[in-house]
Amino acid sequence: MPPAPPAPSTLQPWQVISAGICALVLTVGLARFAYTPLLPLMRVDAGLSAAQGGWLATFNYVGYLLGTALVARVGDMRQKFRFYRIGLLLAVVATALMGLTTTPWLWSLLRLLAGLSSTAGLLLASGLVLNWLLGQQRRPRLGLHFAGLGLGIVVSGLATAALAGHAGSSGQWLWLGALGLLFLLPAWGWMPAPTPASTAQAAAAPAPPGPRWRRLLVAAYFCAGFGFVVSATFIVAILEQTAAFAGHGSAVWVLVGLAAVPSTFVWDRLAARMGLIGALMLAFALQALSFVLPLLGDGLAAGLGSALLFGLTFAGIVSLTLTVVGRHYPHNPAKAMATLTLSYGVAQIVAPALAGTLARDSGSYQASLLLAAIMMAIGIVLLWCMPNDTH
Repeated sequence: MPPAPPAPSTLQPWQVISAGICALVLTVGLARFAYTPLLPLMRVDAGLSAAQGGWLATFNYVGYLLGTALVARVGDMRQKFRFYRIGLLLAVVATALMGLTTTPWLWSLLRLLAGLSSTAGLLLASGLVLNWLLGQQRRPRLGLHFAGLGLGIVVSGLATAALAGHAGSSGQWLWLGALGLLFLLPAWGWMPAPTPASTAQAAAAPAPPGPRWRRLLVAAYFCAGFGFVVSATFIVAILEQTAAFAGHGSAVWVLVGLAAVPSTFVWDRLAARMGLIGALMLAFALQALSFVLPLLGDGLAAGLGSALLFGLTFAGIVSLTLTVVGRHYPHNPAKAMATLTLSYGVAQIVAPALAGTLARDSGSYQASLLLAAIMMAIGIVLLWCMPNDTH
C-alpha cells in the first residue's frame, strides 16, 4: 500500500511548491521534453524520418489529450489526486521503456502513455497547488510552480548532453527513466491531498465568465498550443541544420530551459501591471517573433534569439492562461483547466504531424515556422477581442 498523503497543515509552502515543480520536471521535462534533444540521435540510430519524428510527437499529444479529457470529466478532487500519483508512476515507466525497444508501434504507444502522464504535472499538480494556496489564504499565482517547465528542459538537456558520446538514444532513455525516480519522491511525498473549499471561500468566489469569454480564450489557447508544439518538437532539429548549431542541439535545448525558468516570475510581474490578457498578448507576439527569426537568417544571432524568445514565452503563456482560469474557477481549478486545455491538446496533435510532413515535402522547416507565427498572430487578435474582466 502506498503511504497516505501528508496533511496539508503539516507541510510548508516550499514543500508543496517543490512537489509541483518536481512533478513538472518528471512528467513534462523528462517524459515529454527529453524527446526533443533526443530526436536527432533517434533519427540516426533508428533511421527515423522527419515525418516519423513528427508522428511520434503526435502520439505523445494524443495521450495528453486523452488525459486532459479524463481530467475534465472528473469533478472529485480526491479522484484527481489518485490520478496525479498514477501519472507520476506512468512517467517513469514510459520514459525508461523507450530505451528497451526500437519498434515504431511500441514507441508510439510509449509516447502516448508519456503524454497521458504529462497531465499529472501540467493540470493535476497545478490544480492541487492552487487548491492548497487558496486553502491557506495565499496569493493564487502559479508562476513559481510553472518554473518547473523551464527547469525540466534544463534537466533533460543537461542529462542528454552529459550522456552524449557515452550512450546511444536507447541507453539515454534508460538513464532518464532512472533520473525520473529522483523527482518522483518529492512529487509524491510533498503533494497534499486536496481539501474542500470553505463556505466563506465559496461565497467570495467570482461568478464564472460568460460563454464569449470562454470561447475566445479556448480559441487563443489553441493557437498557443499550435505554435508551442512546433518549436518544442523541432527547435533542436531546426537549429541542428544550421552551420552555427550543428552538433550542439542539447546546448540549444538547455538555453531554452534556462530562459524559461525565470520567465514565469517576469510574466507574473508584467501581468500585475498590464493585466493578464495584456501580458498574454505580449507573450504571444514575442513567441511569434521567435518563429520568424530563423526565417530571416541561419546565423548564430538568429538561432540564439529564437531559442531565448521561445524559452522566455512558452512557460509564461501556460502560467498566465491557467492562472486566469484558476482565478475564475477556484473550487475545482483542475477541471476548468482541463476543459480549456483540450483545445491546446488538439492543436498539439495536429501541429507535429503537419509540421513534419511539411518538412519532409519541402526539405526544410521554414513553412512550419511561418505557419506557427501566423497562428500566434491569430491568437493575439482573439485575445484582443476578449472582454476586459480578467485584469
